[in-house]
Amino acid sequence: MTRASKNLLEGVVTGAVGLALWLFTEDVEVPVVTLTKVGVVMMCVGGAQAVMGLYQSVRTPAGGR
Repeated sequence: MTRASKNLLEGVVTGAVGLALWLFTEDVEVPVVTLTKVGVVMMCVGGAQAVMGLYQSVRTPAGGR
């Protein structure tokens, strides 16, 4: 598995977990953080990671690493 495909996969999974937190944890109370806000942050990080994976897959030459 190449670095680009790992970044893409991790970004998609992180974004999906963030989306699930954002959608389904509105009524859950945790003392320190708000899970819906954590979900939004995870979606942003996952999106950035997925974009980086796409960029790496486009920029990597065919015979490259």
